[in-house]
Formats: sequence, structure tokens, C-alpha cells
Amino acid sequence: MKAAAIILSGGKSSRMGTNKALLKINEKTNIERITDTLKVSFNDIILVTNHPREYQFLRQKIVSDHFPGKGPLAGVHAGLLASPFETNFVVACDMPFVSVDLAELLVKKCGEYDAVIPVINGIQHPLFAVFQKRVTESVAQRIETGQLRMKHLLDTLNVLYVTEKDLQAYSNIDVERVFFNMNYPNEYEDAKKWAGAKDL
Repeated sequence: MKAAAIILSGGKSSRMGTNKALLKINEKTNIERITDTLKVSFNDIILVTNHPREYQFLRQKIVSDHFPGKGPLAGVHAGLLASPFETNFVVACDMPFVSVDLAELLVKKCGEYDAVIPVINGIQHPLFAVFQKRVTESVAQRIETGQLRMKHLLDTLNVLYVTEKDLQAYSNIDVERVFFNMNYPNEYEDAKKWAGAKDL
């Protein structure tokens, strides 16, 4: 598939108390789980982090923010800027049950849209989404004008929003599990239990 996967490993993990990306589930760090899952289908994996030394063991392309301290938008910008592909799947590092099938589906749906954003239970998920490289300058403009919310960017783009019904029509993927985020220690414990019962 001619697309890149961009993994955002930023944030302070303050609610977890430790780096979420490096927490282990079934002997693999969370970032390894995500990387190994996505490299099955994606031609290029790009890790965005401002602490590159911590991730050298992955042996993947690593880039850092051009706008440090500006949140997820800065990560999206750095990843898109580094990508050799027009179509890019973007995912946060705190989602241990990433589905490559679902990622592929979002890429296929992109077409002429600037972005494809899942909406699960009424909540938008721009950090498990597809963005075209051509929006890189728009992202930079939002950051430079202090409009740092993802909504500020999406309001300026031609976006396809897809709901859980749209996604489940194509597969039997457990959408709720795929969009699970680990933010707190108890959620990490839940993830370990789920992975032990049935690793996805």
C-alpha cells in the first residue's frame, strides 16, 4: 500500500506517570506492538518524538517536532513533512490494539478528501486518522497562529467523517477495542488483561 504510517509519541504522559509508549504488554512495548502491526501493510513507518534516543531500538525513521511544545498538531506536521507519500495514516502511541485492517480501510476511503476522521460514539478521533501530505502547510499555519486544537485544522479541510457503523459494515473488527486509549494506570492494567485473554 502506497502510504506511510505516522506514530505520534509525544505528550508528557502525566496522567500515566510514565512513558505510555514504552509500557510493556505481553513482553512487547506498546510502541513495538503498534509498529509491528502497521509495518505489515505500510511502506514507511515514521515515529515522531522529541526524545529520539529512547526509541533507537525500533530501527525506524524518527523525526522531531518543528514546533516543540505545540501538542499533537506539531506531531502531525512533523510526520507529514517527513513522509514520502501523499496519503498518511496517523496514530497516537497510547492505542495498544491498533488494527491494520481498519487503517487500510481509512486509507482506501481517502480518495480526494484531505482527511478521513473516524467518529466513534459521537467522538472524533483525529489521532487514528488519515491525512494527505498536501495539508502540511495548513497545519503549520494553524500552529503559527496559535490555533492548536485539531478541530481548528479540520474546520479548514475537506474531511470525510466515518462512524462505527460505516467501519463495521466492512469488517468484524472490535471498534471499541481498537479506539481504546491508555491514559491512566488502571487502563494499562485493563489493556494487559485484554491482551492476555485475546491478543489482537
